[in-house]
Amino acid sequence: MLDHGNRTGPNDGASAHEDEVPIPDFSDGLVDRSIYSDPRIYRRELQRIFARAWNFMCHESQIPNPGDYFTTYIGEDQVIVVRGEDGLVRVLLNTCRHRGNALCRAELGHTKTFVCSYHGWTYGLDGALIGIPGKKDFYRDDVDLGKWGLVPAAQVDHYGGFYFATLDPGAPSLFDYLGDVGRVGIESMLTQGEVVVLDGVQKNVIDCNWKIAVDNLFDWYHVKVSHSSASRVGFLNQRMMMPMSQMVMLGELGHAIGGPMISQEQQAKIDLLSDEERRTLDGLPDAERAARAPVERRPLRPVAAKAAMGPVGVRSTGHPNIFPNLWISTRGMQLSLRLPRGIGQTEVWWFTVMPKSFTAEQRRVARKFITHSFGPAGLLEQDDGENWSQSTLSSRGVASRRYPHNMRMALGQDEVLVDPSGQKRVETRVNEHAQRWTYKCWGEWMRARDWQELLATRSVSPVGRI
Repeated sequence: MLDHGNRTGPNDGASAHEDEVPIPDFSDGLVDRSIYSDPRIYRRELQRIFARAWNFMCHESQIPNPGDYFTTYIGEDQVIVVRGEDGLVRVLLNTCRHRGNALCRAELGHTKTFVCSYHGWTYGLDGALIGIPGKKDFYRDDVDLGKWGLVPAAQVDHYGGFYFATLDPGAPSLFDYLGDVGRVGIESMLTQGEVVVLDGVQKNVIDCNWKIAVDNLFDWYHVKVSHSSASRVGFLNQRMMMPMSQMVMLGELGHAIGGPMISQEQQAKIDLLSDEERRTLDGLPDAERAARAPVERRPLRPVAAKAAMGPVGVRSTGHPNIFPNLWISTRGMQLSLRLPRGIGQTEVWWFTVMPKSFTAEQRRVARKFITHSFGPAGLLEQDDGENWSQSTLSSRGVASRRYPHNMRMALGQDEVLVDPSGQKRVETRVNEHAQRWTYKCWGEWMRARDWQELLATRSVSPVGRI
């Protein structure tokens, strides 16, 4: 008899021929376009990346009470994130064990049970099957409710209130998975104290491969060209659109941060300021603040941020990406998921994150800026979406797909510096180090058959010349 117990695992349904999928080498900085258009590669991504990785689910403020739930995805598997009566947060596959119907059609809400709209199978908040219509009359009591509960994620955990889940029981702990670079990324959202995620996740579908949407977040080369209209209308500061002083932090398993930085000299001046002095500077009009503050970008991070982010991390003001697909915006007020919807489509989700201490007016001003920046109504993502979709489309052509993408900017030209704290970084100009690192690690995930092999073969954070 088949074992129908509840379980998840990254190898369920794996093809016997999956090792025949060709995974290109990226060591020369050239990216084979087949990775954006080959259906075999996409299927393996779902299997070996999304079903194996720790995927971002939601923030604790979105499900504060027992019975609160939020629906999201791990790859193409829809899941329910729910807080149980015992206060624990669980992640359950959103598929009835009877005929596979989706239990939850709402994006978020509050409930006491999950009832299937097809035949009425009913589940508790912990995923246990607690009721079947006609159990006695139709099934003749010949069904073991304990074996037909909803399938849970293998592991669920949070860092700083941000919940993640993995379908792989062999995955390392979330803390170890994030590593220093992933944790610095999350800490960048927590520098102003406790945060909340506002109701309403902006969602839109772009005709592009998910990886192009991911690697773009490190791309400061395109900003002045693609987003020149935002500068012309005064929405963005021209000087800050392509800062020449850049820092890159590369973490194991594909995590990375890339973008503007605060110099050591500037940070030394910031370190002399108390939190009160920093808040005073941030409250000044732009012109006066520019003359008095050590750096133009605001707000200045508080004193405690240096201990939380480290002496290098606190100087990074670029874009973190937690592999595979979670982007944290520069000011830590937006989270973006790039969710795969087939080989040539990506659904982009934008979460709005704000300090719990913000006044109603501060929230209003921040929401206005955020809405006009990224998301379906954003000035920036509309530009990006057109570029990404055309880059994806060209990868399907018989002739055009023969020619790789060139990601060789600064290849072999920069040095990884190691701080006494152990944190590593590259201090440089506009570059493509983080993009190359993302694809290098992507290849390692795709080649490894399980977590044991991945941990044995993954690249460590580099040192020396890169």
